[in-house]
Parts: sequence; C-alpha cells; structure tokens
Amino acid sequence: MSARKIAVIMGSDSDLPVVKKALDKIKSFGIEYECHIMSAHRTPRAVCEFAERARGNDFGVIICAAGMAAHLAGIVAAHTTLPVIGIPCSSKNFGGLDALLSTVQMPSGIPVATVAVDGAENAAILAIQILALSNDVIDAQLSVEKRKMIEKINEKDRNLQEQLASED
Repeated sequence: MSARKIAVIMGSDSDLPVVKKALDKIKSFGIEYECHIMSAHRTPRAVCEFAERARGNDFGVIICAAGMAAHLAGIVAAHTTLPVIGIPCSSKNFGGLDALLSTVQMPSGIPVATVAVDGAENAAILAIQILALSNDVIDAQLSVEKRKMIEKINEKDRNLQEQLASED
C-alpha cells in the first residue's frame, strides 16, 4: 500500500531555508510530497481551495510554515479535515514569538499541531508518524530512525566517558 502524500505550504519564499529541513526529512523516507508558496493574506482563495481539495488529491497531512502573523496553518485547518502541522518561522522583529502565538492559538474545532519555531524537521517527523499509522513500511522506517538516534547518543556517551577517563 502506498502512502498518502505530504503537502508542504510556505507563506513566502523566505521560509524556504527553514522548510528545506522538512523536505529533506520527507525525501529521506521516500514519501511523495508537494511544496507550494501560498499566502493566507495575499492568496487566500488559493489556500482555501488547496485545503478543500487536499484529501481528494491524496494528501494525508499538510505542513504549513509561516512567520510573523502566521495565519496560514489556521486557514488551512479551517478548510480541511486532514491533520495540519504548523511551523512558526522566526522573524527579525520578534524572533518568531509572533508566529508561534499565531500558530498555536487556534479556536476550538480548528486544531493545528505546532512545532518549535523553525522546527521543520520535527514537523516532517510528525507528518511521517501520522502516515505511519496506516503504513507498516513507514512505521518500520521510523523504528530504524529511532534506533539510529539511540546509537548516536550512546556513542557520544562512550566518547565522553573515554575523554573523562583520559583526563584523570
């Protein structure tokens, strides 16, 4: 069974350096995705139409990255029943706090899962975990990823212990 796709929408091309981390993680799992620039404020009709058609276009999750007012994820969530994950992007004025608050403060009935400011890799992992609920291949890949993280930390600890022992 093939997995549904992941949609990644960013409010501006200036968000691409952040979003690239999500795209790289999605690619590493071999999951199909589409990435678009759409603005909640400048192209609201296109945003709404994309969200309304997303399930029919075989998407399973939508990731939205936006800075400043960051209404993109909320507008998308209002127009779909798919899970929506928001990536608040940092800005020069408030360091991303404005985007974080705009993304996380959704009204009842319009949930947006929100990751850390500029937390694109976690947004991708969360999207992948959602798809893994109905795809055993992706679930197995996630298990391998988790084991690799454990191995990296264990190796770093071994290196630290060796370094500390050599200092005695």
